[in-house]
Amino acid sequence: MKKYNFLSFILLGITFVSCNETKKAENTVFTFDISSFKEQYQPQEAIDLGISNLNSKEVDSVIYYVNDLKVASKKGLEHFKLELKDQKLGYQNLKALVYYEGDTAEATSRVELVSNVTPKLLKYKIINKYPHDTLAFTEGLEFYKDTLYESTGQKGASYFRKLDYKTGKVFMQHDLDEQYFGEGITFINGKLYQLTWQEKTGFIYDAKTLKLEKTFTYEKDIEGWGMTNDGKYIYQTDKTEKIWKMDPATQKMIDYVNVYSGSAKIKAINELEWINGKIYTNVWQKDAIAVVNPVTGAVEGILDMSGLKKLVKNANADVLNGIAYNPKNKTIFVTGKNWDTLFEITVSE
Repeated sequence: MKKYNFLSFILLGITFVSCNETKKAENTVFTFDISSFKEQYQPQEAIDLGISNLNSKEVDSVIYYVNDLKVASKKGLEHFKLELKDQKLGYQNLKALVYYEGDTAEATSRVELVSNVTPKLLKYKIINKYPHDTLAFTEGLEFYKDTLYESTGQKGASYFRKLDYKTGKVFMQHDLDEQYFGEGITFINGKLYQLTWQEKTGFIYDAKTLKLEKTFTYEKDIEGWGMTNDGKYIYQTDKTEKIWKMDPATQKMIDYVNVYSGSAKIKAINELEWINGKIYTNVWQKDAIAVVNPVTGAVEGILDMSGLKKLVKNANADVLNGIAYNPKNKTIFVTGKNWDTLFEITVSE
């Protein structure tokens, strides 16, 4: 097993999925020629797409689609070379619309595109330890103007707080209605955005007054998990391998990436933090943080945080969750659900 697969398996608990589950065409006239298809592809590779003419029909042309986007039009049964460098990681849904003898037929298949990046094993150093409320079921953690904010989950006990991280003193707390299970938060454009878990509802507050300005419904049928932003767009997770990209002005999803560590997708990515152009993310139920390229979804680094859990004394401590970057000190703050400690760390290779 390659080193990066070993690290991913140990630290992130990924599941390897057989990818060559090709979906053949529903018609019996044409199918994709899958004889040369590989189990997995990497971005530097290409796929030779061709059609098997099962009944020797006279073909006029073939239009090829990838993930419902037209990529080529070919005369007759001419093959098409699909370059994968510009495609998202994950399954590529292939479709061919075949024009023949005054009729049309579709052929479908799919292949999996995986990462060609070898994640680096990162290490951390504890700079400081601060008190953390053991009743806080941490979902989101973020600095805004040198002040730490935290959001929590559990129905009837969800809120976000403005904190003095050094003492744990609460400057302000906003409680959610008991019907909501609070999730991640992020500050952008003078607003505080907050997600809820399965209620498909988000909230927008004024960042200065923390007064609620708007309630919105998720555009997609997804759960709300973690949030962060790059100063222009919001990124959020939904319990799968996806990181969604949202326009904060409209709350519309405009794109997404699938997170892969080597040849395997990483599901249940949770709390997010934007740090120096990368997304740091907790993986639910795992004592690890993955460093993700927000453009490709490739995991570029893995931070084993299992040593921190051993320093937590609260017997009821739950999973690692909560990442906040302090740009003033250039340090990272991490904690977990019901942990008694907030850790300030630095990260290196």
